[in-house]
Amino acid sequence: MTSGLEDLDPVIHAPKRLAAMAVLSTASSVTFPFLREHLQVSDSDLSKQMTALEKAGYVSVAKTGRGRGATTSYRLTRAGRTAYQRHRRALTAILGDS
Repeated sequence: MTSGLEDLDPVIHAPKRLAAMAVLSTASSVTFPFLREHLQVSDSDLSKQMTALEKAGYVSVAKTGRGRGATTSYRLTRAGRTAYQRHRRALTAILGDS
């Protein structure tokens, strides 16, 4: 039996990114304002966290409109969903069923 440590994903493991992945795993897509409010982080912090997830290939970004009316939304990629599920299994293996 493995400890699960080898399956922890350092990109996802950061608390704010893990929380964002959890939210994204339950929705087809979410907007920047929704995610910011849900995670209770600043615009710059959310942007930084989501950029890390996008660079890892875990999140895709869609922008609609321009200027003040622009909307940014995020969705998990197939690779992101797979990585998140693997990370969750690893956490469960480490923490056990208690």
